[in-house]
Amino acid sequence: MKSQYFIAILFATSLYWMYLLYKPFLIVMTIAALLAISTASINNYFQELFSSRLFAAFASSLLLAILFFAPLGYFLATLTIKLNNLEPSNLQKIEIYINGIITNPPKYLLFLKPYLSDALQKIDMSSLTANALHVAANIGTLSAGFVKNAFLVIVFYFFALYNGSVIVNFLQRVVQMSAQESTLLKRELSAVMSVVFYSIIATAMLEGALFGVAVSFMGYNGLLFGIMYGFASLLPVIGGVLMWLPFMIYEFSIGNDSNAIFIALYSIIVISIIADTFVKPLIIKEINAKLLKENDARLNELVIFFSIIAGLATFGFWGMILGPAITAFFLAILKLFEARTQECEANHK
Repeated sequence: MKSQYFIAILFATSLYWMYLLYKPFLIVMTIAALLAISTASINNYFQELFSSRLFAAFASSLLLAILFFAPLGYFLATLTIKLNNLEPSNLQKIEIYINGIITNPPKYLLFLKPYLSDALQKIDMSSLTANALHVAANIGTLSAGFVKNAFLVIVFYFFALYNGSVIVNFLQRVVQMSAQESTLLKRELSAVMSVVFYSIIATAMLEGALFGVAVSFMGYNGLLFGIMYGFASLLPVIGGVLMWLPFMIYEFSIGNDSNAIFIALYSIIVISIIADTFVKPLIIKEINAKLLKENDARLNELVIFFSIIAGLATFGFWGMILGPAITAFFLAILKLFEARTQECEANHK
């Protein structure tokens, strides 16, 4: 047996066992690497400021934990406490209100009464209430799992920043990729991921703040529900509805009709129409202008939009990062093939 075949077999075997070893952490490691690519400019700034890779990686990791994972941790912890202390009587009020709407709808909804009645017969409200309480009991377990994954992401993110250049240079030598090709690949992926990451953070903070301010005037925890709306807004089209619709139904159920109408109109007009339709594109345009140079990749906004939807549908929460990354990586590989094809054609002339 030739030595290169033996080495290839050893490499394939070791790669298989490495996959088995690190399989539980593959998604976490991938997310950490993509976040490191997205925030490379911040890490470069800290590196210039501290003149140390170690301190720069630590500062970037601390900033990510504060801006991204701290709000999520607060949201999950607070939600767990609220749901575990949830009074069944509140759910019963909502159940009675929904039944009342279905059996005796307002005049402008009378045409829906036959359909609503059929739907009511198919729904076991008692079962839904029991399931809601069951979900509340499981939130604590889900929160603990998320905190663990968030901690691992931060750890891998730190090492990705600290050793990123060494790893990239090593992989470049192993795959024998030219400096020009590696620069193209890195630039394409980094440019798209930076725009996606900062756009997500900026728009989620804006829409979450708008919703949080509104519900705080209604007597609710504005910080909690602002964070919830911010993350819900990551779901295109239906994200905002998942937040303001339950508020509207609950306010109607306890007799606060004015609050119910206000939160619905405010969410639709101020957040969905003004902020999401008009302000959000301006934010993305400004981020594009600030982050990308003239020769950088400018992925179409519709492509980014649908890649986020596909990512969320396939991978869940982390799909908002994985979707655009996979799409950008695929398009970058196509550009590498195009560049090599053009180079081959030029050499044959």
